[in-house]
Order: sequence, then C-alpha cells, then structure tokens
Amino acid sequence: MAVSNDVLIPLLAIVTIVLVAAFAIWQRGRVAQSKHDPQRSAFTQTHGEAPRPNRPGTEH
Repeated sequence: MAVSNDVLIPLLAIVTIVLVAAFAIWQRGRVAQSKHDPQRSAFTQTHGEAPRPNRPGTEH
C-alpha cells in the first residue's frame, strides 16, 4: 500500500507539530519541577516590577 504525497506531507507536518509541542510541554514540566514552582517562571514573576536603578556613572 503506497501513500501518496498529497496525504503524506500534511500527515508528517501534523505529526511533527504534535511531537514538538509534546516535547516542549514535557521540558516545561521538568523545569517547573526543578525550580519547585509549577505556576510561573522566574521571568514572569519579576516582569512588570519597577526597573532596577542604573549603575553609578551610567546616567544619561
């Protein structure tokens, strides 16, 4: 049974997207587990706070 390119190419594209998404979710779970913080990453926890002050001598 031969599969035509009209079916094979979209099928491979969908399978690839699903595999990449599954891998990303798995890795995100590993990072959250290693940080003991499953809710948010360090970036999103600190994003939006007041900016840190400039280093001395770098004021414009």
